[in-house]
Amino acid sequence: MKKIILALFVFGFLNLSFSQVKEEKLEEVVVTAVNYKYLSSVAGKDVAFPVKLLERKAAAWNPKESDLYEDEYDFYTISFYIPQGKVVAAYDKNGEILRTIEKFRNVKLPDAVRNAVVDRFPGWDIVEDVYLVKFNDKKGTSKKYKVKLKNGDQTLKIKLNEDGEFL
Repeated sequence: MKKIILALFVFGFLNLSFSQVKEEKLEEVVVTAVNYKYLSSVAGKDVAFPVKLLERKAAAWNPKESDLYEDEYDFYTISFYIPQGKVVAAYDKNGEILRTIEKFRNVKLPDAVRNAVVDRFPGWDIVEDVYLVKFNDKKGTSKKYKVKLKNGDQTLKIKLNEDGEFL
């Protein structure tokens, strides 16, 4: 019995060693991100996680893999939603993002925006915020924060860019 087990062990070991000798060359594969321009344009220093999540989802969508795809359409308009916001994106037939409109409510403000508000309006509380992004592959990207402040009975609405500069 010991000889049979030893023989099976040696046979199995030799079988595995021969299978690892085989060498096969594979063709070179190049992976490119179709919407790298969009992702690099909308990526910010301190962008909130829900915003990044939805923007990556929009960048990964491919019309050719969708049930909606037909050769005759030049572009597709698709909406992506989460409870904190939405992205409406227009794609060409190759899946490249042409333009987007994005709106997010009550997401974490970047440090630059939060510090600018606190420095200019001490004693005021941030009650609500809206983050707006407009991307256009030809015109570029516009990012704004609309912030609602409250101090007692007084309310104030202000607009800032992503660097904390008041508009």
